Amino acid sequence: MRVRDLPLSERFVDHFADRGIRELYPPQAAAVDAGVCEGENVVAAVPTASGKTFVAELALLTADGPGLYVCPLRALAREKYEAFAALPGVDAAISTGDFDASGEALAGNDVLVATSEKVDSAIRNGASWVDELACVAVDEVHLLGAERRGPTLEVTLATLRRRNPDLQVVALSATVDNPEAIAEWLDATLVESEWRPVDLRTGVAVGGDVTFDDGTAIAVEIGNEDSDESSDDGDPDDTEVTAALVADAVDRGGQCLAFVRSRTEAVALAERLADDGLAERLGVESAAATAGDEAADVDGTATGRQLADCLRSGVAFHHAGLRAGHRAVVEEAFRDRELACICATPTLAAGVNVPARRVVVRDQKRYEGSAMEWLPTLEVHQMCGRAGRPGLDPYGEAVLVGDADTEAELVERYVEGEPEAVESKLADPASLRTHVLSAVATGFAETEAEILDVFEGTFYAREAGAGGLADAVAVAVDDLVAAGLIRRETGEGGVEAYRLVATPVGETASKQYVRPETAERVVSGLRIAAGMPNATTLTVFEVICDTPDMQDTYLGNAERAEIYRFARANAGALTTAMDETDDFEEWLESVKTARILDEWIGGATVEELVESYRIGPGDLDSRIERAEWLLSAAEALAETIGVRVPAITRARSRL
Repeated sequence: MRVRDLPLSERFVDHFADRGIRELYPPQAAAVDAGVCEGENVVAAVPTASGKTFVAELALLTADGPGLYVCPLRALAREKYEAFAALPGVDAAISTGDFDASGEALAGNDVLVATSEKVDSAIRNGASWVDELACVAVDEVHLLGAERRGPTLEVTLATLRRRNPDLQVVALSATVDNPEAIAEWLDATLVESEWRPVDLRTGVAVGGDVTFDDGTAIAVEIGNEDSDESSDDGDPDDTEVTAALVADAVDRGGQCLAFVRSRTEAVALAERLADDGLAERLGVESAAATAGDEAADVDGTATGRQLADCLRSGVAFHHAGLRAGHRAVVEEAFRDRELACICATPTLAAGVNVPARRVVVRDQKRYEGSAMEWLPTLEVHQMCGRAGRPGLDPYGEAVLVGDADTEAELVERYVEGEPEAVESKLADPASLRTHVLSAVATGFAETEAEILDVFEGTFYAREAGAGGLADAVAVAVDDLVAAGLIRRETGEGGVEAYRLVATPVGETASKQYVRPETAERVVSGLRIAAGMPNATTLTVFEVICDTPDMQDTYLGNAERAEIYRFARANAGALTTAMDETDDFEEWLESVKTARILDEWIGGATVEELVESYRIGPGDLDSRIERAEWLLSAAEALAETIGVRVPAITRARSRL
């Protein structure tokens, strides 16, 4: 099937032709046959790099009205926005922040790219453009099964469909175990395929020998078999095997992605690979040097310098602790074939589009709570799916690094194993309280029965039945009443006749897009702060940092004593006494974050804070951004409850 045969205007046909898109891939053609250009709901469950985004573009460009593209991650949203903005004659907009606004300025665009959280926030704040949508495309819809993000995506989709029964929904998913369940939930036609534009073979490396699932095998030379890097039994360790696999791919003219379990491991592996002269072997010395200079220009942090040095050697590391500018340099250089290898944490696999000739998954376990656990099969498949660049690579290779003891397990679990089924997380108590409050605060529901009606269109209700939520909703309502966020108003019929109404605090919390637990903690803290003779900026930072909406900041054993001393020395400025914490370790982490933010507004530089507190520069950026949002929410809540804490305004203005 040709692009020219589709119901697209000539300018779009020419635009895609200029980018080499003239013929449809089989999964794309199947989506067209399923009616994606005719307003029909479609779920496309196909491998990475098989053209899912083009399916969404077809739906949005042929829809009879404005369209919405929902992304799980900001970086991915930026990438998709740029693709839509490049379409001739298309007015595109992007929105990923400002959770306390309706985004009315976004109305009138042909395509809006946003995170599910932003769409949920816009609904809570009464955005009119939500009801004007003709089509919504959802990327990575399998994230319905994610702990925090899943319930928001689920409820947002259900709400959009409830408000507009004629809305076309096109959902894009990696290959999962139960795509038919997602399709049934969305009343959609399922397009399921294993087809890829580039053949992929997946195997396990034991030492220097790799056996692939297609029956082929390769051997790579381990450069340091006799070095100190060998394991106790004399075999080369996983890092040396990974280095050999990367070097082999580069010598064959390809690029590599190497996945490891943690940030520290990503940096360590990149620095190890920097010794192998990969830039020279790939013939990109000059371009790699330029990329290194660009990274160095982002900031003067130790992390930035480490990254710049690695880039000049043709390798890079990539993780959430990097600043956005650093990540952009790495991703662009890799796409432009100016880097030989990126060493990354698994978050890259679900994020931006950076395919490579070979993917090496060195670590298949990570620390979860109290023990090392196997990674989900779906997550590993997404990493492996990055192997093979359409139009550039003759094939893609994914290699899991193992040993004789784990080889059979890796083959069974990841090479031959099926990805997990997507399961709703809406019944999680914290998530349910958030969305129950939203349903009441927005006026969508006034009774528990009406709340269940709101949730009737969710994936959870499709799988378990709305009745399965009845008891959980009743508990959530009781919790919200106890927290002072909802109240029961008795009607003329007596005790049995009542309606649920959001209190002023509950309404403010919903509009400001903070969790009920955050609102409860902030209100309590503000009341204490208002009664203090001299509440400081540290006071309000401690309040907002001691909430579930502020990301945790790792507290190492070496610095625990110092933060403890700091908390004792500043006890008079903190709203929580050290002997009254619900979880002392978590509270100490919040004190650390508050201290960092207070020093930031006091003039400390990024370089100083990163060095002093062992955080990534990207971590600092994200904490500052969250603090701006939470201070705004605290200011609104202070006004709602009628207390004055001038330190909030001081902190916001200086942040």
